[in-house]
Amino acid sequence: MALNFAQKEAIVAEVAEVAKSAYSAIAAEYRGLTVEQLTKLRVEARKAGVYVRVVKNTLAKRALEDTDFACMRDGLTGPMILAFSQDDPGSVARVLEPFAKEHDKFQVRIIALGGKLLAPTEIGSLAKMPTYDQAISLLMATMKAPVQKLAATLNEVPGKLVRTVAAIRDAKEAA
Repeated sequence: MALNFAQKEAIVAEVAEVAKSAYSAIAAEYRGLTVEQLTKLRVEARKAGVYVRVVKNTLAKRALEDTDFACMRDGLTGPMILAFSQDDPGSVARVLEPFAKEHDKFQVRIIALGGKLLAPTEIGSLAKMPTYDQAISLLMATMKAPVQKLAATLNEVPGKLVRTVAAIRDAKEAA
């Protein structure tokens, strides 16, 4: 089914809007997958806050022109599915990495993060990136550790004094 000009404009505008607010993007070749497999991927992506869309490459190139993902233009050849991470940079990789391991025909071709291309083999490291809440938790733990150690050290001085006095008392009572 051919798209008319208005439909093409709508697709380009939609993908461009999503790309402008996305943290990372992955383009993968899906040739040979069944409709059920792609539907399963879309369901998992929706749960994780990942935008997934099959777009013609010419439309995708136009949509990505004025975004951080313009670096992906040259790699968009063949049947590609675009996935954009809306919540945190690693969410798209956390959805696509296990799917790619289950389905040999699903091949990750392009990974873009912050306007830079990454090798397709970097999907594992992108998937291991912490979520926003995990990053805040790590930051708070790092900030809390020196204060906690200082408080424990300062508390040790009176504690040692109390133990020493108790030892002297016990020694005098025993004598």
